[in-house]
Amino acid sequence: MRPLRIVFMGTPEFATASLQSLIDSKHQVVAVVTVPDKPAGRGLKLTSSPVKDLALEHQIPVLQPDKLRNPEFIQQLQNLEADLFVVVAFRMLPNEVWTLPPMGTFNIHASLLPQYRGAAPIHHAIINGETETGLTTFLIDKEIDTGKIILQHKTPIDANDSTGSLYERLMEMSKPLVIETIDFLLQPNPSFISQNQLTPHNQLLKNAPKIFKEMGQLHPELSCENAHNLVRGLNPFPVATLNLLSPEKEVFQLKIFSSHAHIEGQNHSNQIATDGKNFLKFGFSNGWLEIHEMQLQSKKRMKVDEFLRGFRIDLRWTWV
Repeated sequence: MRPLRIVFMGTPEFATASLQSLIDSKHQVVAVVTVPDKPAGRGLKLTSSPVKDLALEHQIPVLQPDKLRNPEFIQQLQNLEADLFVVVAFRMLPNEVWTLPPMGTFNIHASLLPQYRGAAPIHHAIINGETETGLTTFLIDKEIDTGKIILQHKTPIDANDSTGSLYERLMEMSKPLVIETIDFLLQPNPSFISQNQLTPHNQLLKNAPKIFKEMGQLHPELSCENAHNLVRGLNPFPVATLNLLSPEKEVFQLKIFSSHAHIEGQNHSNQIATDGKNFLKFGFSNGWLEIHEMQLQSKKRMKVDEFLRGFRIDLRWTWV
């Protein structure tokens, strides 16, 4: 069978793994669709997406429409005569786009659908303390992340996984999955799984909405395991924070990058435990959260012993 003509749609680094896999395959990526270049950094220099950078490296035409319903953009897609569209970490597509190719459009989503539909499935899986996640390929339909499932690959979530480490692992897993999905679609009569079949009666579906900086504020009423999961789930971005309160009532914001939960069953809310040299713990409703790596406002990221050498904390301090 002849190689397929494929249009790839994506934006962040996560999508580059799948794109590279397609470039290395027998199939032909005839164009890449990504977001317009945006100002970034202190100089607000126009910056292209990682997907665009990779496409240009391989001399693949790049389309960057402001609006996906733009008639000129639709015509450009039609002129490409693609067999299939592949979508990874991109915007919601209008019907006029995903219905164009004869083989349809499939998406790679970083969760085990139907759980964690939405923009931030990796973050939310860790924040909620899940022990397993994975990747799902599915045929795009009218409603976001609800189409028929093609394939799923699973991976455990380690107790010390962060969003960063899980992101890297799932990105690597996407490389073979994108090719396996295309091979599956090329079978004579491929069968798909309705997401309703994977949803037991009355099972609660967990969503994965966009993550905002404000979600990272740690509160004393949290359990220490929930606080630990929040630290893991928001590392490397936007990072969990708490506010230190000095005896003089001065407030210092602390970013928390890594931690360990000590569950004791006792309420230590707002308390601090430290020897001033090697360890620093913050009290929660059922135990302590021991901090391993942090960053004080306007300072560099550092290990706890380095932090305590340069910033004196004693038991008169609290946190809020």
